[in-house]
Amino acid sequence: MDTIRLGRTGLSVSRSGFGAIPIQRIGADEAKYLLRKAYDNGINFFDTARRYRDSEEKIGNALAHVRKNIVLATKTLAVDGKTLFAELEESLKKLKTDYIDIYQLHDPKKFPDISSPEGAYEAMLKAREKGMIRFLGLTSHKLDFAIRGATSGFFDTVQFPLSSLSSAEDLSLADVCRKEDVGLIAMKALAGGLITNAGSTFAFLHQFGNIAPIWGIQRESELDEFIFLEKNPPPLDEKLKRIIEQDRKELSGMFCRGCGYCLPCPADIPIPTAARMYAFLRKALYQRYLTDEWKEKMGRIEQCTECGQCKDQCPYELDTPNLLKHMLKDYRDFCETHTMT
Repeated sequence: MDTIRLGRTGLSVSRSGFGAIPIQRIGADEAKYLLRKAYDNGINFFDTARRYRDSEEKIGNALAHVRKNIVLATKTLAVDGKTLFAELEESLKKLKTDYIDIYQLHDPKKFPDISSPEGAYEAMLKAREKGMIRFLGLTSHKLDFAIRGATSGFFDTVQFPLSSLSSAEDLSLADVCRKEDVGLIAMKALAGGLITNAGSTFAFLHQFGNIAPIWGIQRESELDEFIFLEKNPPPLDEKLKRIIEQDRKELSGMFCRGCGYCLPCPADIPIPTAARMYAFLRKALYQRYLTDEWKEKMGRIEQCTECGQCKDQCPYELDTPNLLKHMLKDYRDFCETHTMT
C-alpha cells in the first residue's frame, strides 16, 4: 500500500488510515476481524480516541501482537495535566501498549494554553519525556485553530476535516502544513457520509502529497473498497470531476458534517443523521429511512425546546434547530411521495 511521510514526525503511514470511530458500533469479534484484515492488507495507521467508548480496547485486542509495525494515534479531551495523565494511562491500558505514537488534544474549545504549568500541553511534554508518547497532535473542526496549531511550532500533527467538498480556504491548510513540515491528517473525508462515491474524494485528496486521510470503517465492504482504491488509484479525470462538482452543487453551503458534537440532545433527536436527511434520502438507499422507526425519530424534532445546546456546540456555527425543522418538512414531503419497495 502507498505510504506517506507524516510531516516532521518522520512516520511512514499508509496513505489510507483506519478511522476507528465506527468500530464502537460493532461487536468485538467483528471489529477484530476488520482491524486485522486492514493490517494484513497494508493499513498501518489507526486513529481512535478515549471518547470513542471501546474503540481503543478493540484495537488493542486485535493488533497488540503487531504493535511495532503500526502507528497508533489517540486523543484526549483533557484540559489539565492531572486529567490528561489519567486518560493517557487508560488509553495505554486499553490499547495494550506502553507508548502512543501520536497523542492529540481532542478538538479543544479554547486553544491550548501552552504556558500553563498545570495545563494539558505541559503534561504532554512530560509524557513525551517519560516515553509514554512520541509526538504531539491537535485535532480541530475550526480552521483558525488548525492553522494556529500548525504554525505554532508546538504540534507535530494537525487533524482537520478535509474532503472533495472542502473550500479552497480549508484546503489552504495543506500548504501551511507543508511549509511548516507538520503532518496533516484528514478526518471526515467522506463528509460524514454525505459523499457516497468514495472514489471521487479518494482521488481528490490523493492529489495532495501531504494529506493522510483516515476513513471511518464499520463494514467489511467499506474496507474492501478502500483496499481496492489503494491498489487501483483512480485518476482525477473528467468523470470524477463532474461527480465532485455535482456533489458540491447539491451540498454547498453550511451543511452538517456529522461530527456529533451537538450530542447528547435533551429531546433525544438523532441530530447528526436528521440534519443530513435531505442528502441521505437522495444519495443513499432511501428506503432504510422510511421505516416506522425513522419516522418516530424524525418526529422528535417537534419536541425540540430550542435550548440552544446543539447550536452552541456546533464547530461550524450552524443554526441547528432551524436546519432540523427544514429537514423534518422535507422528510415528511418525501415520505408522502415515495413508498417502500
